[in-house]
Amino acid sequence: MVVSDAERDCLGRAMYFESNRSDSDGLVAVGTVVMNRLENAVFPGGICAVVGQPGQFAPGVLTKPMQEKDLLKVADAADAVLAGERHPKVGKAMYFHTAGHRFPYTNMHYVAVAGGNAFYEKRDKRMAKQDKPDPQDKPAAPAAPALPATVLTFAAVPAPPSASH
Repeated sequence: MVVSDAERDCLGRAMYFESNRSDSDGLVAVGTVVMNRLENAVFPGGICAVVGQPGQFAPGVLTKPMQEKDLLKVADAADAVLAGERHPKVGKAMYFHTAGHRFPYTNMHYVAVAGGNAFYEKRDKRMAKQDKPDPQDKPAAPAAPALPATVLTFAAVPAPPSASH
């Protein structure tokens, strides 16, 4: 998928901040949700519009500084998602929340735990039963304390030569 540097930056930022700065598995899981939403008419068009939709992603995802040491890892994961990679367990899920939290809703069907998040699909409430996330899927350990933030943006990492942005 060919996107602008701004759209690539929005995807990378969502992946970075929402995955608790985790490993590639957690990053790709969040990226999968963003792309699933992009393909669904219920959500706004464009990656930045999806990520910036009020109440959907953590406040400040599009404006907080990222750690310079993480930029290459995030760039690689975002470019993989833009090239079509998806998290196999997330599937078509369009929602997630912090792993370990439980909600009283009966329409949440859990499909994966990755990057400290539990990913789920919404189901018809009349037919739904809230499943627990698979205990085999353990959330990643919390990230090490953050180093002082830099003012670099994710877009500071060049896209791979084979991708056109």
